[in-house]
Amino acid sequence: MDKENIDVFIIPHQDEYLSEYLPPQNERLHWATAFTGSAGMAIVGKDKAAIFVDGRYTVQVQEQVDKNIFEILHLVDNPYMDWIIENFSKDAKIGYDSKLNTPIWFDHVSKKLNGYNLISLDKNPIDILWDNRPSSEINKALLLSEEYSGESSNSKRKRIAEEIKSSGNDSAFLSKLDSIMWLLNIRGNDVPCNPVLLCSGIIHADSSFDLYIDLNKIPIGFDDHVGPNVRVHDLDSFSDIKNNNANKRIMFDANSSNLWSYNIFHAGGYEIVKAQDVCSLPKACKNDIEISGMKNCHIRDGVAVSRFLFWIEQQVESGHFLDEEQLASKLDSLRTELDLFKGPSFGTISAAGSNAAMCHYSHKNSKVPGKLEMGSVYLVDSGGQYLDGTTDITRTVAIGEVSDEIKRSFTLVLKGHISLGSAIFPKGTSGHQLDSLARQYLWEYGLDYDHGTGHGVGHFLNVHEGPQGVGKGGSNVPLEKGMVISNEPGYYLENGYGIRCENLVFVKKDETKSGSFLKFEDLTMTPFDKRLFDMDLLTESDINWINDYHAKVYEHVSKGLNNQEELDWLKEATTPIN
Repeated sequence: MDKENIDVFIIPHQDEYLSEYLPPQNERLHWATAFTGSAGMAIVGKDKAAIFVDGRYTVQVQEQVDKNIFEILHLVDNPYMDWIIENFSKDAKIGYDSKLNTPIWFDHVSKKLNGYNLISLDKNPIDILWDNRPSSEINKALLLSEEYSGESSNSKRKRIAEEIKSSGNDSAFLSKLDSIMWLLNIRGNDVPCNPVLLCSGIIHADSSFDLYIDLNKIPIGFDDHVGPNVRVHDLDSFSDIKNNNANKRIMFDANSSNLWSYNIFHAGGYEIVKAQDVCSLPKACKNDIEISGMKNCHIRDGVAVSRFLFWIEQQVESGHFLDEEQLASKLDSLRTELDLFKGPSFGTISAAGSNAAMCHYSHKNSKVPGKLEMGSVYLVDSGGQYLDGTTDITRTVAIGEVSDEIKRSFTLVLKGHISLGSAIFPKGTSGHQLDSLARQYLWEYGLDYDHGTGHGVGHFLNVHEGPQGVGKGGSNVPLEKGMVISNEPGYYLENGYGIRCENLVFVKKDETKSGSFLKFEDLTMTPFDKRLFDMDLLTESDINWINDYHAKVYEHVSKGLNNQEELDWLKEATTPIN
C-alpha cells in the first residue's frame, strides 16, 4: 500500500467479468481473508480492516476469518462506505481496482465518499503479493450444435444486430460470459459449475462480432461453427480498441460491465449508451428445442435424484446415519452416470438437521459435516449441467418420524409452491407481482423466508440467470414465454430445521384462455416426501395438484429405473393421497 501511495484498499468478491462464480485464480477476497462465500467485501487499511457479508454468511464468516485482523460486520446493517467514513479521515487515499467494479458502483461511491481521494490502481496489489497463485487453465471451447441450441449463431447475431440498429446504435459491448456463450453457441470450462469461457466481445449493427479471448481456447472448426464475420482477437488486445471506431455509439451495460472497459471506450471517443445487455432477454426466452432439451434433462436428472432418495431411505432403515459429505458424494456420483452430463450446476447443498436452517449452508465449510438424525429433516439442493439443459432441485426429506411442527411448516411451504406453480397471469406480469403467492400461507402463521422465491436458469449455462426473477424486491421484468425460473419457497427456524421445495418451471401460453395469458409448467420430475404432509392443511385443490404431479413423475421417471426395489419405492412415493 505504501508503494501504491494508498491508505485503504477495497476488495470485492468479483473479478473482471463480474460473475457470481469465480475461477480459482480470481478468488482475491478468499486469498486476503480466508472467506469462501460467494458474496462479500473487505476494506483493508494500514492498521485496521473489516469484512462485510450478508445474512447468508454470518455464521460462516465467523468460522473462517481471523477476528484479530478483521472486524466482521453485516453488509446491510453496517454499510462498508459508512465504515470508511467512520474510520478514515477525508485526506485518506482509497485505492480500488477498476476491473472489479462497475461504473454504477463508482458513481455511487463517488457521491457517498465525496471529498475522499479515490485512486484507480493500474495493478491489483493482491495480484502482486499472491505467491503460488493458481494459473489460468487452457480449456478449448465446446462447439454446441444446433441439435441442442435450436438456432445458429449467425441467426442469433442477425436478430441482435436488428435490435442494435433499431435503437439507433452502432454496436453493443458484451462482458457477461453467458451472453457470449449463448450468442456464439459455444461453452467452456473456465469457471466452476458455469460452462463458460473467460472472454468479452462487441457485436455490431451489421451482425459482425469481435471476440476477445485467449487464442489457445479456439478449437478446430470454430470458424465454420459460428459462421461469417466473427473476428477473434487475443485478450490483451482489448485495450487497443480505443484507437479504432471512434465516434461510434456503443451500448454498454453499466450494471454488468466493469469500469475499466467503460474508461477504454470513453478514451477511444465512443459515445457510450447505457443499456441492458442486448442478449439478456433473448437468451432468457428459450426456443422450442431448448425447452425440449430442458424437459429431457430434467427427466434424467429426476431418475438420479429419485434413486438417491430411495438410497437414503434404505440407509436410514439399516441404521446407517451418514454425514453430509457422504450424502452429497452419492448424489454427485449418480448424476455422473447420466447421458449428456457435463458436471454440477453448483456445489451441492447437503444439510442435515439444524444445518438446513442456514439457507446457503455448505458442508465443505464445516469443520465436521453434520449427520442424519432420527426425528429431523435433511435438505438437499443440487443440480446438473447437461448438453441439453441445466437443472436445479431442492427436496426436504424426513428422517424417521418428525414433529407436527415440522409437518405444518413443510406443508405451508409446499402450499405456497403449489400456488405459485399453478398461477395463471396476463402478459406483462413480473415475478415480483407473483411473489406473495408463494408466501401467503406462511404469512398466515406469521412466518416468512429471507431469500428470493425464484431465479432464472440458463440452458446449459448459468444456474442463476436474469433478467427475470421472483422475489419481494425482485425483478420487474415481465415473464415471457420460454423463460425458465425456479419455484423455491422455504422456511428456516434458526438452530432448528430448514425446509425448501424447489422445482424449475417454464413459462408457456395458457391455451385455455386468451392469447394474452401465461402459466407455468413443471420441468423437475422428483416426488415430494409425503411423510412431511400435514393432511389437515391440504385443500382438495392442493391434493389434486400433488396427485397429478406425482403421476407425471412416475410416468417419466419409472422408464429410467431398472431396479425393481427402486421402482417399488417410486410407486409408493407417488401413490395418490386423499
